[in-house]
Amino acid sequence: QVQLVESGGGLVQAGGSLRLSCAASGSSFSINTMAWYRQAPGKQRELVAEIRNNGATKYADAVKGRFTISRDNAKNTVYLQMNSLKPEDTAVYYCYADVFDEFHRYREVWGQGTLVTVSS
Repeated sequence: QVQLVESGGGLVQAGGSLRLSCAASGSSFSINTMAWYRQAPGKQRELVAEIRNNGATKYADAVKGRFTISRDNAKNTVYLQMNSLKPEDTAVYYCYADVFDEFHRYREVWGQGTLVTVSS
């Protein structure tokens, strides 16, 4: 079974930076797209950024120019570098991956979430 474990959340002042990491573990799986979503209190979960296994990226308009998504395929890890953070970036950030598991079944996997709080 594939699992995602996030790290790197915390409290930061507006204008500061944080780097989130998400590592996938399991046996005999292959990862297609990896992404970061976020959910603020009282709001729906929304896509922040995604990166396909060919390196193509996509960003939400609200984070373009401030956030950068990257991945290390050898480590099955995706990163989100967040710069120029704003109070409205405060949310629980979730890692996502779609994979083919050891039985070649398509799966969508979510991490447990990591809280990012940006103070004004």
